[in-house]
Amino acid sequence: MAFRIQNNIAALNAQRNLGISEAGMNKSLEKLSSGYRINSAKDDAAGLAISSAFRANIASVKVAQRNISEATALLQVAEGAMSQIGDILTRMKELATQAASANVGQDISKVSDEYDTLVAEIDRIVNSTKYAGIKLIDGSFSAGNTTSSWNSVANVYDVNVANAATGSYTVSYCATNNGLTITKGTVSETQTLVDASGTAGQITFSQLGISFRYTGAAVADTLGAALASAGLSVSAGSTAAFQIGYEKDSNSKLGVTMESVKTTDLGVASGDISTASNAYSALETIDSAISTLADARAAVGAYQNRLAYAGANLDVTLENFTAADSAIRDADMAQEMTAFTKNQILVQAGVAMLSQANQAPQLILSLFR
Repeated sequence: MAFRIQNNIAALNAQRNLGISEAGMNKSLEKLSSGYRINSAKDDAAGLAISSAFRANIASVKVAQRNISEATALLQVAEGAMSQIGDILTRMKELATQAASANVGQDISKVSDEYDTLVAEIDRIVNSTKYAGIKLIDGSFSAGNTTSSWNSVANVYDVNVANAATGSYTVSYCATNNGLTITKGTVSETQTLVDASGTAGQITFSQLGISFRYTGAAVADTLGAALASAGLSVSAGSTAAFQIGYEKDSNSKLGVTMESVKTTDLGVASGDISTASNAYSALETIDSAISTLADARAAVGAYQNRLAYAGANLDVTLENFTAADSAIRDADMAQEMTAFTKNQILVQAGVAMLSQANQAPQLILSLFR
């Protein structure tokens, strides 16, 4: 057995093991106190990167859930106003039915006055139905609209409809009077406008004239410049789209268009029931208005149902993302408590053994007695 004074190898060994045990105990304390397995990048760099991505998506999903709640509230405001307009139209039909009968006599003027008042009330409701200052049912709340015009008649414009489905829009050019004819179909809503270089954008043809609608947030510079040089100007309109997802793609947005239910669009703005004949004619007009309003309400209801399903899907997504993040970052408390207890005992034993190792050189003094 060798006795040395300069270097106490046993003490150094005990000190090293004590440091390891103490570091393990401190790490377990950190995990137990925070509840996380990963508290810094050095704990698990790859796991931290994956967890951070999950957490960003979780935060975005929560915002998307709030967006859906607010979008649903917006649609409820619109539907509530439409419901009131429906009640007014029902009352208007009652008045028209009354005025169309000969027994109303001289009271027809009073009936007509109430009818006219109700027509004005419809427009008042339309103009006052807003959400966060945005009008909802006057036709301006749309998933997208554009303004277009052109001034050149010397150029040729090709519209590529090679892949158009049967029954879609038909575009023809008349050489004799330089006219452009667009025939409305029943299947397709959009076609692709292609410039000479092949750059494409989405356009639509409305029932009343010609309009170009781009699906993007802005008109592409290349295509826009090419069209501008030909005398055609296209500007992007305002959009009404809800962000109902956590990614930047079309699947994360829901475009909403609510039809106008103004009296002019319902067809009841210019009618009156001042005579029995007019009242009789108004019955058909009001029936048409009720049908138009029902279609608009049905569209709003469809959007509400879609938002409900989107919200339910986000609930599941949030649950799964949270579970995945928890599996990566959260600490297993039972496992960490076991590790803490083990390291705590090792620290206590290490302190005792270090004390014993430091006393060993004292034995050398007995050799000098």
